Amino acid sequence: CRVIVDAVGSKVFMGGEMVKRFREAGIEVLESLPVGPLRTLIARADLRNHRKIAVLDGKLAYTGSQNLVDPRYFKQDEGVGQWIDAMIRIEGPAVEALGGTFFVDWELESETGLELLKSCPDIFPVPSAGKTAVQVVPSGPGYVPEAIHQLLLTTIYTAQTELVLTTPYFVPDDALLTALISAGLRGVDVTIIVPEKVDSKLVHYASRSFFDDLMSAGVRIAGFQGGLLHTKSITIDGEFCVFGSVNLDMRSLWLDFEISLFIYDKDFTEKVRAMQKGYLENCLILDLEEWRKRPPIRRFIENAAHLAGPLL
Repeated sequence: CRVIVDAVGSKVFMGGEMVKRFREAGIEVLESLPVGPLRTLIARADLRNHRKIAVLDGKLAYTGSQNLVDPRYFKQDEGVGQWIDAMIRIEGPAVEALGGTFFVDWELESETGLELLKSCPDIFPVPSAGKTAVQVVPSGPGYVPEAIHQLLLTTIYTAQTELVLTTPYFVPDDALLTALISAGLRGVDVTIIVPEKVDSKLVHYASRSFFDDLMSAGVRIAGFQGGLLHTKSITIDGEFCVFGSVNLDMRSLWLDFEISLFIYDKDFTEKVRAMQKGYLENCLILDLEEWRKRPPIRRFIENAAHLAGPLL
């Protein structure tokens, strides 16, 4: 059994008793992208591993937005409520691709070499388990530059009738913002579902600096009221969907190691769309006229936070 944890996101875990119990039980635990005064001289501290991947016996895998924490208690001092996540259960050849992504991360830090892969069942060829077409897209430093960014842009520009997106952190770059506005202006029914409260005040205000332009183009902004909606999903025309760990912000697109699934299956997309509809039932839809009545100080704070967008 092997476990990779991000050194910053799992700092408390790595400094506690639980990691000792893991290792005593024979579980190999590895820190991804460790930080420290000396390491910053040779490596960037702002690059993080944001992937959530579980591979079991090389035959079954899970991925999505869920961290290995109890959502009822995670960051409850932030006042955001329970974290709301979703994961996908996968069988078939996509399991091999997810296992391979895990071992790329493992090799990056352990330097065990490729010999380890010869004895590990997690990346052996896996027979098809169904007819759903799945494209596994790992992204981050060292991968094809701009690949996930270009795929998301293409996805948005492909939409003809309906585009629904859920993301906890919404700080798009100019290209993504233009794509969403363009979709709204050409008559696509665009809905962006974001949590009303997030665990970062800076992100909260920065994201709201985009709302006026989007709503002016006919894009619907829905504020989720039932906790911190952490699910990352996109459905396009009810035909295919995107699911994984990528937020619609520049950190996810350019700095973090992420994993995304592009799933080309109408039946599965309908299930994701049903999940999104469930979220919408607990949302407040913003009204453009009311939005423009917010106090000038709010506008100033939002625009000031917008300047930090490239760092978020």
